Amino acid sequence: MKNKFKKLFNMNPDNTEKEAKDLNEEEMSESGSNDDSNAVVESPEDKYNQLNDKYLRLYSDFENFRKRTAKEKIDWSKYAGEELFKALLPIIDDFERGIKSMNETQNVDALKEGVNLIFHKLKNTLQQKGLEEIDSKGTIFNVDMHEAITNIPSPEEGLKGKVIDELEKGYSLNGKVIRFAKVVVGN
Repeated sequence: MKNKFKKLFNMNPDNTEKEAKDLNEEEMSESGSNDDSNAVVESPEDKYNQLNDKYLRLYSDFENFRKRTAKEKIDWSKYAGEELFKALLPIIDDFERGIKSMNETQNVDALKEGVNLIFHKLKNTLQQKGLEEIDSKGTIFNVDMHEAITNIPSPEEGLKGKVIDELEKGYSLNGKVIRFAKVVVGN
């Protein structure tokens, strides 16, 4: 390349056209192709069409991706509780058997024991799925976990600002409060 520029500057004004032609032929031989068949010259329209085609393909791929993820999101929300419901089905079966046996037996103690067993089975299943009770009674009132129904004068000095009574239990699911505990606070 340096030689080309040196030759261009050192050209004789009388032989300029001939030297330029020679220089062009020399450049073609250096690149290794005197063939015009190997040199692909794209027209601006071809380049535009090629880029437009790439753009359209990319756009359609993105649209397909967007539609697929929207469908997956709908399906996910539609069947999100499937695992929980599968875990609750045996408990429903136990309740049905308990209701059936209520009509057939006169032993009240056995019925109480059966209902308690089903209740504990339900509670354990829900705990395995991430449901936790919020312990409230005797704790300091926390707006993030408790909903104060009323304030009453505290019976003891140490219960000021603390939960005196719990009217409805609160629950959290995997650390997120899904139902605030309804409580009575001492002041």
